[in-house]
Amino acid sequence: MAENRLIIFDTTLRDGEQCPGASMTARQKLEVAKQLARLGVDVIEAGFPVISQGDYQSVREIASQVKGPKICGLSRCLPKDIEAAASALEPAGSAARIHVFLATSQIHRRYKLAKDEEEIIQIAVNGVRLAKSFVEDVEFSAEDASRTEPEFLARILQQVIEAGATTVNIPDTVGYAVPEEFASLIRYLFENVPNIHKAIVSVHCHNDLGLAVSNSLAAIKAGARQVEGTINGIGERAGNASLEEIIMAIHTRPDFFGKMELGIQLKEILRTSRLVSRMSGLAVQRNKAIVGENAFAHAAGIHQDGILKKRETYEIIDPKIIGWEQSELPLTKHSGRAALENRLRMLGFELEKDEIDNIFSQFKDIGDKKKFIYDDDLIALVEGQISRIKETYQLEYMAVADCSGGIPMATIKLRRGQELLVDASTGDGAVDAAMKAVDRITGLHGHLVEYEVRSVTEGKDAIGEVTVKVNFDSKHLVTGKAASTDVFEASIRAYLNAVNKALL
Repeated sequence: MAENRLIIFDTTLRDGEQCPGASMTARQKLEVAKQLARLGVDVIEAGFPVISQGDYQSVREIASQVKGPKICGLSRCLPKDIEAAASALEPAGSAARIHVFLATSQIHRRYKLAKDEEEIIQIAVNGVRLAKSFVEDVEFSAEDASRTEPEFLARILQQVIEAGATTVNIPDTVGYAVPEEFASLIRYLFENVPNIHKAIVSVHCHNDLGLAVSNSLAAIKAGARQVEGTINGIGERAGNASLEEIIMAIHTRPDFFGKMELGIQLKEILRTSRLVSRMSGLAVQRNKAIVGENAFAHAAGIHQDGILKKRETYEIIDPKIIGWEQSELPLTKHSGRAALENRLRMLGFELEKDEIDNIFSQFKDIGDKKKFIYDDDLIALVEGQISRIKETYQLEYMAVADCSGGIPMATIKLRRGQELLVDASTGDGAVDAAMKAVDRITGLHGHLVEYEVRSVTEGKDAIGEVTVKVNFDSKHLVTGKAASTDVFEASIRAYLNAVNKALL
């Protein structure tokens, strides 16, 4: 590998999906993986196969269908984990990577693992050797590396490289590091691990102190040549390093980082961000760097004047290069199926005939309600189709009485197989009343934790996309989503989507 080649390792589908309420279906994960391949990431960590049958199947499906990037599965240094990962990754052939990890810091050795240094080294070496018997490409992560004694970290890395690890990852697992200190650790490892040149040095930073991107960039400057992160920075606690920010920092500042070679298709960045946001149900904050709605917005008169005279006065990135462009000419209700299919292909979606049939039917319905149908409208329809799951309950009818000064009441009719079920309820508002009516029918009692409405496009006739996070058992958040030109309808369908997921 060229010395200036930076490997982009995406863990949106593994570490990113661990964020509470961000769970995706297998189909959603597959679509995200396909988009990550279009973006040009080098490695996709598709999941943790041993954790569940669903994760196993999802990793196997991605390994079968997604070509281009390496497909990676995570495992602890346990035979059952490694064997599950190897089995799930089998369809990827030579593009498979097994990623084994083991905690190395003193606090983890003492309180979590109850093992001494020599035991830890032996477990790590055995794990790498077993993984190597299945695949050529093996990554080893020293969990909590930033809080591990540098001397011990150097020793264990030397041993796992001798055992066959092709990549060694230095995670800042709890977001404890600061940039200067983290860069010093990377330089120390290059100087004190004799066989370090036989492996790629990787970093994986968390954002607990808001320093994940800064720490990652400092490590790259110090010599790391693989960086791990997620799209939009999603992940447990405060999240992971945002890959789009790292990529654009490297692209924008070659004077500082050197001419680093990336395999990324920059124009796919915004599309990837939006897809991940919709599939995970995690909105991107407006002031988020690179992909937030305000990232290239200029309100101050002085800034606007400067931009009009010369863009570079207040913009260091041309927004067009990452996909901030106007949509293609919008479709209308008179557009035919062929035009719709062609636009969906241009947007990167590969759909089955029955899926296109469903989308075309919704397309015509929406065309009767609004003048133009934009690309973002179509994406919302596709994502609704992709997000569909086996429905125990289907919405047949809804009605609401919400007179000013009166008590809101909603009537809901649901279908369960051949059975029609009707009930009504009052509530604090129309949506609350309808959700309570759904609860009465289904017997579930969901606690609404989050409720978000966003406009997919502009205008009074825009499609409204509703995302809800519901707690049914005080343990797990379930995300439900739906889109419609009628926000009330979208709200009930989103809640029903969460109910059906909970029942599965």
